[in-house]
Amino acid sequence: MCSYQIDIFILFDTTKMPLSTKQVEKISKALGDSNRLKILQHISKRGGCGQCADIQEESPLTQPSVSHHIKVLIEAGLIEQEKEGRNHKYNLNEKLLKEYTSFLNSLKV
Repeated sequence: MCSYQIDIFILFDTTKMPLSTKQVEKISKALGDSNRLKILQHISKRGGCGQCADIQEESPLTQPSVSHHIKVLIEAGLIEQEKEGRNHKYNLNEKLLKEYTSFLNSLKV
């Protein structure tokens, strides 16, 4: 009599996990400020990547205010920070933006 071992693997595609209500709320709050929208537009106009110094130069806000708004955008997951030496670079999180717009599109009647 032969015995066989059968292994069953269930694979989950975590790349297609829908956003949680908490994530949608955090993103929506981050997008609810005109200064943060301008920062996102600045980064978007530069191919999805923006330098911290450039963002501060173009903004009428003080450096602490710009830092605060960037922190909110990072915490919401809308941008990702990358350090290059002493400089900081910010990249749009295009995957999250697509998931968020898909969520909004799902609300259509």
